Order: sequence, then structure tokens, then C-alpha cells
Amino acid sequence: MDALALAFTPNVGPKRLQHALERTDLSPEAVEQVLGREIGAAYRKVLGSGRAEQEREKALALGVRIIGLWDPEYPEPLRHLASPPSVLYLKGSLGDPGRSVAIVGTRRASAWAKAWTRKVARELAEAGVGVISGLALGIDTEAHAGALEGGGYTLGVLGSAVDQVYPPANRGLAERMNLLSEFPLGTSPKAEFFPRRNRIVAGLARAVIVAEAGAKSGALITAKFALEQGIDVLAVPGRPADASSEGCNRLIQDGAGLVMGSEDILMALGFAAPRNPPVALEGREASVYRTLLEMGETLPDDLALSLDLPLSEVLAVLSMLELKGHALSLPGGRYGPG
Repeated sequence: MDALALAFTPNVGPKRLQHALERTDLSPEAVEQVLGREIGAAYRKVLGSGRAEQEREKALALGVRIIGLWDPEYPEPLRHLASPPSVLYLKGSLGDPGRSVAIVGTRRASAWAKAWTRKVARELAEAGVGVISGLALGIDTEAHAGALEGGGYTLGVLGSAVDQVYPPANRGLAERMNLLSEFPLGTSPKAEFFPRRNRIVAGLARAVIVAEAGAKSGALITAKFALEQGIDVLAVPGRPADASSEGCNRLIQDGAGLVMGSEDILMALGFAAPRNPPVALEGREASVYRTLLEMGETLPDDLALSLDLPLSEVLAVLSMLELKGHALSLPGGRYGPG
């Protein structure tokens, strides 16, 4: 009679819900016959409470669509998860999972990683590639903001209800983008919700790009979900001694694709040939750029010391690399590869 009411019924997870959907007309009697007397009684109670209808009314007032496992518009990739969400709450649109990537990483991102993420997300959006992330601070924020700057599609998957955006600092950003959650309206964020959120982030993406992640970063959970689903994982390398990049470096050691920029992502996934291939670098520019890649975010003084070059010469080369889009000027006088 009401699939949403059955989804709200205690002890009815996605497998039992799917089992009932395939075998009954969802009348209380049929549900009791298929799922047992206790669940049948609980289902009757939910039906009598009017909770499902109240949820639909709230969603309508908020401009939120409720999409259940029973709906034809339920995203096909999520149906194949070990535990697919029984219900999704969507504010906006889902985009095209076949042409979307997830960009994830640490909340305590370095200035270089933030700048890299924003630039790459913008370039991917300009190439027609959707960007999915979790709306957290750090890398997630830059991924969404970059995609918006590029005039493209971006989706934030929440560890709370779509009407309880977390963190509060990103509420303004959330108003400009598409939002998705599996949690009923009014649900506040909880620590245990974020790993569940991550499986959806991975499931809706053609590939997962880990921009910066320590050894215990939650982004690695997203990468794990992706690998379990046969989804490509790509990672941005960092300095060997940099704890904030240890997770990325380990992923690459374990076989993840190594990416330096949006061109690598587009080429790896066959989305499109790079529109602006990198200009070949020679001489001092090539040396400085290679060292910048190895060192990551660094000061010109450290570059000069590593290359045994005068600081004035390194600064001149960095200026040229920045003009060519191969170096990024970062806060604190630091530089990173562009």
C-alpha cells in the first residue's frame, strides 16, 4: 500500500524491502505473510501514524524529491551496493553518473591541495564532467566550489538530512548546488553517518580522485568502497615525508592511478582528449617543475637549495611557470605545481 511507510518500518532494511516489493502488493496482510508477524504489526503502526505522508508533505514544501528503491528513477549504480539506501532525498538533480567523478580528501587540507582541487574541479566542469563530493570542509569544499566556478554540475552527498546541512560554514555553498542524502528530513549529522555517506559518493561516480589524505583519512573509506565496486581510484602524489599525503601515496603504491591534473583524469577515463595539452618544458623550467612536483607545496628558498640555484633565478622561473599554468602561487609565499 505504501512503500515509503514500509521503508520506515523498524527492522526493514533494503533486502527485506526489496523482497517485499517483489512479492507483495504491500498490503499489511501480504507484508505479514512475507516478512513475518512482528514486521507486519510494525508496518501497520507506521501506516496508522501517517509518518510517510507527513514526510512527503515536508519534502514537497522544501522542494525535495523522495526516490525509493521502488522508483524507476532510482540511480542504477546504487542498486548494486551491498546495502543500497532504501530511500534517497534529492534537492536538485542527480546528473549523469557515467560522466561524473568524485573528488575527496582531508578536511585539514594544505593550501596547495586546496588550490589544486579547486583548479582541477573547475577544469573538469568546463570539460562537461560532473563533480561529486561530501560537502565537508577542506578538499570537498574546494571540489564543489571549483565545479561551480567552471559552470558545471556538482552534487553534495550529506551525512545528515538535506535540510540539516553540515557543516554550517558550507550552508551558503549548499544553496548553489545539488544535494543528496539517505537520511529522513530533520536528521542531524552523526559520526557514524559519514562512512555510509561515502559509499554513495563512490557509487555515483565513474572514478574517485583522492586529492590529499593521511593514513587514517575518511577519504580512504570512499576509495575502499570504490574499489569494492570496481570503480577506478586515482590519487594525487605527495612528498614521502608528508603525513597528510601518506594515504594518497599508499593508494598509488597499491595500484591507484597517479594524477597530476585534470588532463590525466580526462585521459584515464576516456572522457575527452585534453583541450590544452601541457606545453613541453625545457632547461631550467623543466628542472624547477620536476622538483616542484617532487616537493609539492614548498618555499622558493627550499627549491633553490634543492636545485643549487640562486634564489633570484628560481623566482624568475617560478614566475614563468605560473604564467604558463604549471605553478601555483600559494599563501605564505609558497608555490605548488599547477
